[in-house]
Amino acid sequence: MEDFSLITAIAIALGLAAAGGFLARSLRLSPIVGYLAAGLIISPVTPGYRTDPAAIAQLANIGVIFLMFGVGLHFNLRDLMAVRTIAIPGAVIQVIAASAFGTGIGLAFGLPWREALVLGLAISIASTIILIRTLEDRGLLGTIHARVVIGWLIAQDIITVVALAILPTLGHHDNGPAWQNVAFAVGRAAVFVAVMLVFGARLLPYLLSLVARTGSRELFVLAFVAAALGIATSAAAFGLSIALGAFIAGVAVSETETSHQVAADVVPLRDAFAVLFFVSVGMLLDPDIVRANKALFLAVLGAVLFVNAAIAFVVAAVFPFPGRTALVVGAGLAQLGEFTFIVGSEGLREGLMTDETYAIILAVAAISIVINPFAFSTLDAIERVLRRLGPVWRFVDRQGEIPEPEVPRSGHVVIIGYGRVGELTGHALAQLGIPFAVIEVNLERARALNAAGIPTIWGDAGTREVLERCAIEHARAVCITVPDESTAFVATATARALNPAVPILVRARTGGEIRPLRELGANEVIVPEYEGGLEIMRQALCVLGFDPQEALHLSNAVRDIHYQAEAHDHPI
Repeated sequence: MEDFSLITAIAIALGLAAAGGFLARSLRLSPIVGYLAAGLIISPVTPGYRTDPAAIAQLANIGVIFLMFGVGLHFNLRDLMAVRTIAIPGAVIQVIAASAFGTGIGLAFGLPWREALVLGLAISIASTIILIRTLEDRGLLGTIHARVVIGWLIAQDIITVVALAILPTLGHHDNGPAWQNVAFAVGRAAVFVAVMLVFGARLLPYLLSLVARTGSRELFVLAFVAAALGIATSAAAFGLSIALGAFIAGVAVSETETSHQVAADVVPLRDAFAVLFFVSVGMLLDPDIVRANKALFLAVLGAVLFVNAAIAFVVAAVFPFPGRTALVVGAGLAQLGEFTFIVGSEGLREGLMTDETYAIILAVAAISIVINPFAFSTLDAIERVLRRLGPVWRFVDRQGEIPEPEVPRSGHVVIIGYGRVGELTGHALAQLGIPFAVIEVNLERARALNAAGIPTIWGDAGTREVLERCAIEHARAVCITVPDESTAFVATATARALNPAVPILVRARTGGEIRPLRELGANEVIVPEYEGGLEIMRQALCVLGFDPQEALHLSNAVRDIHYQAEAHDHPI
């Protein structure tokens, strides 16, 4: 009789993961929590069905490859360079400080220094995936605070890649001094990276383009999967981890002209196998180990939730950025995720870490993923407390020297946010000779605009003081073009309170925001998604031979009906 145990294990693991992920999202938690719970249910430490951990672990290795391949494929150096003045030094200092603290905890509990070091490194690394999801849910994605903390985590990713190259050497302490092993490992990694990037820049684009010309989707997918697995496993020949090899494979493919298609095709593979990776991690969770090492567990959990956050906050506060940025960085780094699991599993594989310590790291990571979204809910209260400590907040909130522009005092338009939408509005006003002032939260952009002769106030448009500096009480109109909903809502309410008569035009992300924005005081709410669809409709009618005026009239009628329906159908 055929043995279907592996297929059965995969089916049960994926089925439970789907159910757990759905339940987690219903509770507004990361789906990773559900995947970990699914692994715990079928693990050897819980009653009921038990799957083969070795079989799932082998498939989880493929999950690690695709997970790291996706990270390398989407690695965006531009995002890092845009905030390099704070993200690169901040991440380096924070990782060193947090790793040292975690190592100290391990040594205090009697762990060998190598195991303590891996513990410290593992708990110093936050998850980009979890952070982006939280920022998106909080309406912070796109703000300067989000750009800084995302750039910070990209710098952390680079540090982790270097650490993955070094980890295998720590297990070979009989082959000479540790520093010599580390030097050799870095050298091997440098050679491997150089070879693979040259391969990626020259041979790989040719091969993938050649396959793409066949027009066969399955051949193209097969080609890049073979390339990813081949590069990842070839890292072993250099004495490196497959996780590092997979990351470099992703970076190599990202340099090709077919990278966008690869990115689209790799997502389902990455997601399916990454789920198995997280399930395998959940299978290693052992509540009995956590209970037996309760003191170490609580110490590590406290380090992640409070010490990591405090270190990140203090380091970010040293740089001339808004105080809110330091708070967001602190909250964003109070969690662990996929890189922690990968570093821990590498340490376990190299014999640097015991199953007990790894189980504690996994339990702490799972709890931090659950708790982290609530950390962002405390930011307003923490900011209020810091504001009462005048000198402390003035130090944290200093933003560097910025010239005080000459803002029009009456009859002007205030533009809040000077991205692509705000810039178009400003350009039109300038052509018509209508005076305007800008409020911009991005410090570098504010400086550049002032240098270009556009009067710009740097600051958060949700604060009364910033709006007053733009003489909003005498403004002719207010245009709020920022992409994040929280700033738009607060700015609308504050602007209306300061000037009850001024027309306020607001950009909204979705139709569901139309009614609440109008009730806060917006005269007109514009949803770019609707406007794009209406313009395509109008142009299509013109192409089909309809009179342009008739097409415009129909477009306006549909616009009125659609906006009125949204305003009445969506409650606050």
